[in-house]
Amino acid sequence: MSIGKDVLLLQDIMGYRFKDVSYLERALTHSSYTNEQRSRGIKAESNERLEFLGDSILGAVISEHLFLNFKKHREGALTKMRQRLVCEQTLAKIAERLELGSYIIIGHGEEAAGGRGKSKILADAMEAVIGAIYLDSVESGEYKSFILALFEEEFKLVDNAQNTDYKTMLQQLVEKDGASVLEYKTVATEGPEHKRRFTVVALVNNNEVGRGVAAKVQTAQMQAAKVALSLFGVIV
Repeated sequence: MSIGKDVLLLQDIMGYRFKDVSYLERALTHSSYTNEQRSRGIKAESNERLEFLGDSILGAVISEHLFLNFKKHREGALTKMRQRLVCEQTLAKIAERLELGSYIIIGHGEEAAGGRGKSKILADAMEAVIGAIYLDSVESGEYKSFILALFEEEFKLVDNAQNTDYKTMLQQLVEKDGASVLEYKTVATEGPEHKRRFTVVALVNNNEVGRGVAAKVQTAQMQAAKVALSLFGVIV
């Protein structure tokens, strides 16, 4: 097996002290280690169950925070923001910031394969750590403040990204009218299969208000929405 660094140091980095440090140790135990132990007849529990719990807790805390603090966004926008926050890429990024990979208890084979730096292993471990902190602080509710502090910068990033979601911006603008209907239509598809170009128009009450051309329909729709926003006097 390969044991990571002293978990006392990790607690200092995270800014959270465990009442029961065994939760953290389990959260850092990768299945590659437990599989090696079992092959030797030694019982060991991986972080997979804590990962399951952490995923649920994280989703609930993030959803509540978005609902309470991003009141200008509708349900669709909030869903996209949550998806960007609770995803492997973001979780791995936060795990790297905490140097979590250095503390994971991992099997020899996975260690040799560079497991400590793998995005999925880091993201799973981050969820498991969140699950561990939840169990350790469920009565005091400290897990909430820990998660929100952990994602503070990420909240700003997704909010800024959402502000450049031209389709959402256009939808919100059209919905203010109450009677108008916004839709997108692909009016042309050109080029060979490996080099397609799609032309999409944005229509409000069947009137063209914007047009976009791109290699993907979604990108062309976004371009069309941006043109439409400019037409309606929105600076983008």
